[in-house]
Amino acid sequence: MSSASYIEQLRNQFPILDQHVNDHPLVYLDNAATTQKPQSVIDAICDYYLHSNANVHRASHALSNRSTQLFEASREKVKSFLNAQRSEEIIWTKGTTEGINLLANVFAEQLTAGDEIIISALEHHANIVPWQLLASKTGAVIRVVPLASEQTLDMQAFQRLLNVKTKLVSIAHVSNALGIINPIKDITELAHQQGAKVIIDGAQAVAHLAVDVQQLDCDFYLFSGHKLFAPTGVGVLYGKYDLLNKLPVWQGGGEMIKSVSFEETTYNELPFKFEAGTPNISGVIALGAAIDFVNDLNRNVCEEYEKKLLEYTENALNQIAEVTVLANGVAKSGAISFIVNGEHSADIAMLLNAQGIAVRSGAHCAMPLMQHLHCNGTVRVSFSVYNTLDEAKAFISSLNKVIELLVD
Repeated sequence: MSSASYIEQLRNQFPILDQHVNDHPLVYLDNAATTQKPQSVIDAICDYYLHSNANVHRASHALSNRSTQLFEASREKVKSFLNAQRSEEIIWTKGTTEGINLLANVFAEQLTAGDEIIISALEHHANIVPWQLLASKTGAVIRVVPLASEQTLDMQAFQRLLNVKTKLVSIAHVSNALGIINPIKDITELAHQQGAKVIIDGAQAVAHLAVDVQQLDCDFYLFSGHKLFAPTGVGVLYGKYDLLNKLPVWQGGGEMIKSVSFEETTYNELPFKFEAGTPNISGVIALGAAIDFVNDLNRNVCEEYEKKLLEYTENALNQIAEVTVLANGVAKSGAISFIVNGEHSADIAMLLNAQGIAVRSGAHCAMPLMQHLHCNGTVRVSFSVYNTLDEAKAFISSLNKVIELLVD
């Protein structure tokens, strides 16, 4: 079977793609924002509510037992998916943003004035603002890794920033705005030499790259289910067991306790000490189904096909005189950002939408990066396993029509 035929078979598992927008076939190229859901994930949600709906861990009746088994089976799937050592290292969250906020809160007791937190110029707001809040509480200092001339991280500058005061390094695996793949293993090794803890925002990576947290040796890794074919409102915080065990609890309530009295509360063991309240049970189960879907993929075929889509699209964009591709020629995963010279990104996206092409425009929750790039925003086209070369060609054709319209 050809790679194109294989991708077409995958595409047929996503019912939402079979529709028209503005009388044009839908071309969905906003996958960095959220991926569409295969039928198997949709079925998992429906099946849970039809047959197993009950709270987890808190009852002895059949529905609760069934719900708990499905819920914890998903935790085991994530453990294997990330190659974590223990299932207790997998903490359920609402998504990457909540996971980073959790870490920023629990590290508050471990930082003092003058300690340093390193982030990068490529980061999403979710990997900037929580650390600013932590710094304002503790007196810690934020240090920012600048970009090199090709808009990749300046690794020499990173090494200069590292010192004995560095306590935390929090970096995206893949830039959501530019699609750049950061050298996470090198970053982790260098940070560990200074005794710093390393936090990786993997939201844009897990749908495209195989992630092995033991091989990366990062201390924490986070991702959001909705960028991995699962629903919104569910995510994962992985942390090394010994580190998670030493960190204080964040939120109080059900599930995270062993016993409560008015005099004293004792807290639950991992992973439950960080999972206060009723979780997003159906979302967790659906995330397990999404991981099953990914595990059933021929990852080599999908990665090579996505690479071809990116190469074709970047080359085609470079042939358009009015377009400037950002991080041009740099290895990317999933996404390409570009500017149509002299035009607002929102206008480009709106006119593409009129032709059924769904892309993202604006700052992509990365305003500091846009300031560095001296622009108000970009157009971002982002791919997933169900996108086809014909869709990439349709996008380029539509973009040319948009530019002709604006130039005229």
